[in-house]
Amino acid sequence: MMSDLEMGGVLLDPATRVVICCGSGGVGKTTTAAAMALYAAERGRTVAVLTIDPARRLAQSLGMTELTNEPQPVPTEGTGTLDAMMLDMRRTFDDMVVEHSTPERAEIIMNNAFYQTVASSFSGTQEYMAMEKLGRLLEQNRWDLIVVDTPPSRNALDFLDAPQRLGSFLSGRLMKMLIGGGRGVGRVVTGAMSLAMRGIATIIGADILRDVADFVQSLDSMFGGFQERAARTYELLKQPGTNFVVVATPEADALREATFFVNRLAQDSMPLCGLIVNRTHPNLTSISTPAAQAAQERATDDLARGVLAIHVDRAATAQRELHMLQRFTSANPSVPWVGVPALPFEVADSEALRAVSEQITNRG
Repeated sequence: MMSDLEMGGVLLDPATRVVICCGSGGVGKTTTAAAMALYAAERGRTVAVLTIDPARRLAQSLGMTELTNEPQPVPTEGTGTLDAMMLDMRRTFDDMVVEHSTPERAEIIMNNAFYQTVASSFSGTQEYMAMEKLGRLLEQNRWDLIVVDTPPSRNALDFLDAPQRLGSFLSGRLMKMLIGGGRGVGRVVTGAMSLAMRGIATIIGADILRDVADFVQSLDSMFGGFQERAARTYELLKQPGTNFVVVATPEADALREATFFVNRLAQDSMPLCGLIVNRTHPNLTSISTPAAQAAQERATDDLARGVLAIHVDRAATAQRELHMLQRFTSANPSVPWVGVPALPFEVADSEALRAVSEQITNRG
């Protein structure tokens, strides 16, 4: 079973404008995104990479002490350029509020206690803001390639659903009650209201409920602008030049999730490039497992026995991983893939990142 994903050609194709890495948490999406971005930049492209909460060592591997919400130039050895940034949910949400309201109203919203909670930790905010940030980067038209690392949620395509989920949040019964059909927030909280609303106010406190109601009313007035931008970005993802890459490891759970992502991308008519399988353990020699086991039994030298034992264990791991991959390819025969062997070192500098990129692009 040969890998057939030509990721190097995809990254260097001038027609490729966006590459989005998706997959379940802990499979190496962030490192994969950074490695691909560095590869393209050092071969002449003008690249931006947007990461989601990268490990400190990854920022260091890009030559940065830390990443922020704004693009920062990364030292490279090639002819192109690379800018890197890390998604800051609060800053991105603040930018949206400023754009879609007056300065006075924006200040009121950003000082709202409930807004501060939503902008920092509300479920789905990170996915929505990842979509928003990508849209802003595309509008700037500064880069000919943008590589995106999606949020580390179990359903890593949640960012595709974010606009719809925000709409459901605003159109829910509780939110309609809080908006109050045009009544002032004070009347909603302190005036005539349903027993349910009185019960909620008793449980969470009238002051908190007032913050929530004020925030929801403010968001409702800006919602059209939010939705319009999100829908525009969503449509851009379907256009030629966008490539989704599913990232997994050769484990049953990760490959099951990969199949889910492949199916979901097809359902949404999103352009799938292929599968990158990180941390594989291919056989290092042509010695068969039975031959290695027989040699291990005959060996009288402790070192030789130890080396052969490692080979037998590695061969068993390779066989198990190959079996897992065969199950994936049988279920998804049209999806090209490439394996990236596990490295014997952490990705903590640019040379390590280049080593990853060489494996991804079949140049190792």
